[in-house]
Amino acid sequence: MRGGSGFVGRELTRLLRDKGHEVTVISRQPGPGKITWGELESRGLPPCDGAVNLAGENLMNPLRWWNESYKKDLFSSRIDTTKALSQAIAASQSPPHSWVLVSGVACYKPSLTAEYTEDSEWTPFDFLSQLVKEWEEAALLPENVANNTKQVVIRSGVVLGRDGGAMKQMLLPFWLGLGGTLGSGTQPFPWIHVSDLAGIIAGSLEPPADPPSTSPQVYNGVAPALNTNYEFTKELGRILRRPTIFPVPGFVMSALMGSERATVLTEGQKVVPNRTLESGFQYKYPDLTSALKQIVEN
Repeated sequence: MRGGSGFVGRELTRLLRDKGHEVTVISRQPGPGKITWGELESRGLPPCDGAVNLAGENLMNPLRWWNESYKKDLFSSRIDTTKALSQAIAASQSPPHSWVLVSGVACYKPSLTAEYTEDSEWTPFDFLSQLVKEWEEAALLPENVANNTKQVVIRSGVVLGRDGGAMKQMLLPFWLGLGGTLGSGTQPFPWIHVSDLAGIIAGSLEPPADPPSTSPQVYNGVAPALNTNYEFTKELGRILRRPTIFPVPGFVMSALMGSERATVLTEGQKVVPNRTLESGFQYKYPDLTSALKQIVEN
């Protein structure tokens, strides 16, 4: 697994180990239960049943200014690692039966009305959608390998959990009564609880029942609830028993974060997890109330 030390990776590692699996993390630093990128390159992929890539420079890193250097890091940290892993799988004598990439819903164009399922067609329209396109292409396996290794792409929404992601930055201002809607507040807010995302990934790592398709299976990694930023803001304020009367205008977000990055929060997409639900996956946190209560009260 790449990205195992991050927010989602920690949750997935806990879940897989609880199920009795052994987890090896590909890391810059050597250590117990880890291999380095250099070792992957020189020795190849160790024998494993499944591989996951969760790697990537944090898009919302508050310590990074939005400039060409940062944008280059966003691309290289995702595409270079994904290519390295897909090439290692292709070169393996005994490739894993499952290969999972977690990308994002930024491929879908923001809209107040359109609903996107896994079958929705899309073409890149901005920096982040181009990133998703190249990221997913970097994961593709040669056809002779894809005949035996199931390829899965999970397009994740905003990941909610206490130990990282968006909530880590949001909780303090909300606790202080300084929370509020972002931009108009009417924009869709596709989200998922970190435990559910880990569950979807773990399910995707299971051996395929039938011979795999040579095309990736795509799952929308979002909760089935369709919420707006306003609904999220009000529900978090209600559970924290704090007012949410300080809206942040879109132009302020753009000035603070850079306009391309701010659109992730000030615009949004209605993303429906049709195939995720059809797969039989049972969400632990299908709605905002259950998700936010777990995060705030634990």
